[in-house]
Amino acid sequence: MIRAFAKAVAQLPDPRIRGIIAKSIAGTILVFILLVFVVGWSLASTTFYEVGWVEAALDVFGGLASLILALILFPGIVSALASIFLEDVADAVEARHYPGLSPAKVLGWGVLLTASARLIGLTIVLNLMALPFYLVPGLNLVIYFGLNGYLLGREYFEVVALRRLNAEDAKALRQKHRAQITLAGAGAAMLLTIPIVNMIAPVLGTAAMVHLFNTLNEKQLDISTPA
Repeated sequence: MIRAFAKAVAQLPDPRIRGIIAKSIAGTILVFILLVFVVGWSLASTTFYEVGWVEAALDVFGGLASLILALILFPGIVSALASIFLEDVADAVEARHYPGLSPAKVLGWGVLLTASARLIGLTIVLNLMALPFYLVPGLNLVIYFGLNGYLLGREYFEVVALRRLNAEDAKALRQKHRAQITLAGAGAAMLLTIPIVNMIAPVLGTAAMVHLFNTLNEKQLDISTPA
């Protein structure tokens, strides 16, 4: 995983990657602003009649709560929206590091939008369910990076894999190497929590996942091919 991210960082000066980074930075800033606004509006518009202390706390700390919730949801949301750049990033990485590969399948907007919607939905639902655990020091970090690592790793890996495998084989490869993929997803989630770095984190995460997929797929082919 570390090697995959190191290769991704090393390719940042690539002209093709620089163009994608510019779009990613603009998108990241816009997503965060919208996310804070939407979360703030949702909290202000919701009344927790049955939980009085929650209502009182939100009245006092509404702005802070909006920011914290936005930060919690940010990794999954921005990564999902950044998937529109995924094929461009993957093409640039493969052109430089895997020139011998045959042309990849074009996934199209249907696949990318479906993956984005699924990631956004799961990110919101699962992180809100885990919200009580985020109040426990120590445990909050384990839950946060474990949960978002799973979400990001699963969605990014499957979309990358679908460029070269059918859906059944992509799922099988992900399940076989779920620990490594979740760890890579956690690395991407960690980058998304670092100011400034988070603006290019989706590009780095996607590039790293392309490297990880090719490594795991090559090993799978070596095992499957009789001597």
